[in-house]
Amino acid sequence: MKVILLQDFESLGFEGDIVDVAKGYARNYLIPKGVVIEANKGNLKALEMKKDKIMTTRMKDKEAAESAKEKISQVTVTVRRKAGEDDKLYGSVTSRDIAQELEKGGIVVDRRKIIVDEAIRTVGEFKVAIKLHPEVMTIITVVVEREEEET
Repeated sequence: MKVILLQDFESLGFEGDIVDVAKGYARNYLIPKGVVIEANKGNLKALEMKKDKIMTTRMKDKEAAESAKEKISQVTVTVRRKAGEDDKLYGSVTSRDIAQELEKGGIVVDRRKIIVDEAIRTVGEFKVAIKLHPEVMTIITVVVEREEEET
């Protein structure tokens, strides 16, 4: 079934793209969520008229992501956690923790855009990717320190 994306969808494509998906997936999930509409003649005409606006918005979003990349790439995030023997953490540092620390520094990033390849479970310094835009990605340094225990 051919559908038109109404918003960027990670696994399918970008707003305005025409993609082919299974009928059940479209009818039971994508259409009810408002992510797509069926690609019929009327909707295709409306898409053609809207194409310029979509392209302008994409360019603005990319430019904003580029400027944010410059600001974010220079940031080092420090997270303090309780750790046991051999500097192993009790738990792990997640993308949510990193997003909260960035927010404390005045930088708001959706936690789903923070890509932690491997769970951070030890004290140390780690490189973490942030996907600001489909075409713009940056790397930040996350420093995990041992939290001082109260005595």
